[in-house]
Amino acid sequence: MANSTQILSVRVSDDERDLLAFAAEQGRTNISDFVRRKALEAAEQDLADHRVVTIPAESWEQVEAWVKAPAKDVPALRELAAHRPAWQD
Repeated sequence: MANSTQILSVRVSDDERDLLAFAAEQGRTNISDFVRRKALEAAEQDLADHRVVTIPAESWEQVEAWVKAPAKDVPALRELAAHRPAWQD
């Protein structure tokens, strides 16, 4: 069922539809694809903004082991940390 699609109906005013149509046209796509893409982007962003992380009980020992493991040396991060941030120049 992962490849099946379903219809999602959304009510908008005439002005809202005109705005969506214009934005879709500017993006060289149709309204349906534009709205679907933007809605998915907004949903992903909302989920990324959540501050609570839920860890399943069966994964807890693995998370604790990761937290207690010694830090790994990442040369690229060490090099990045050695430079002054651009906003402080």
